[in-house]
Amino acid sequence: MKSIIITGASSGIGRATAETFLDKGWRVGLIARRAELLEDIASQYDTAVALPTDVTDATAMKAAFDAFVVETGHLDVLFNNAGMFGPMTTIDEIPLDAWAQVLNVNVGGMFIAAQLAFAQMRHQDPQGGRIINNGSLSAHVPRPNSVCYTTTKHAVSGLTKTLSLDGRAFDIACCQLDIGNAETDMVASLKASQPNTETMDVRHAADAVMHMADLPLGANVQSMTVMATKMPFVGRG
Repeated sequence: MKSIIITGASSGIGRATAETFLDKGWRVGLIARRAELLEDIASQYDTAVALPTDVTDATAMKAAFDAFVVETGHLDVLFNNAGMFGPMTTIDEIPLDAWAQVLNVNVGGMFIAAQLAFAQMRHQDPQGGRIINNGSLSAHVPRPNSVCYTTTKHAVSGLTKTLSLDGRAFDIACCQLDIGNAETDMVASLKASQPNTETMDVRHAADAVMHMADLPLGANVQSMTVMATKMPFVGRG
């Protein structure tokens, strides 16, 4: 049975992806802070493992990864998904503690999860695996008043490329999925302030993760963009 750890699995893209993989018979480790939401998923699937953890807590994250691998014996995929928007305003109005929080979750938490997955995949037998980082259209172009989020998502692109390069020697593939406005609670607030915001069903994002994850390790989707067709990505500013 193939295995995957998903961070930010309690809601939104993470939950939709977890349910997609569980429906396909994968063993799924569910990482997020809200234990009750993870337990709700796990109560519906025998192959789900609830691992309530804050992605910024390196010690707790290692314990979660170790607990999952004890059950599965192997880690095939990490979907490095946990993230947050942060304040939507200009840089001069952002408190430094708010900036630090976004940086800590979107970059620090993603680094911790990737580090743990890379180590497991490098040393397991058979060696190898796949790390899928959740980027964003903001990894390429910003929307207004998104300096915290956009800066961190550009950092994710650097992480993805470096892991892709460094992982070659160990059969570790790394790729990035840039998702535009999937229908989630996180995007709901954006739609409330911008009623004409174009969105797509979150299941399309989950299906894209499945496509990337299901490839043999000899093939890799280095980057993929999935978004609502009418989103102003090309030409937006």
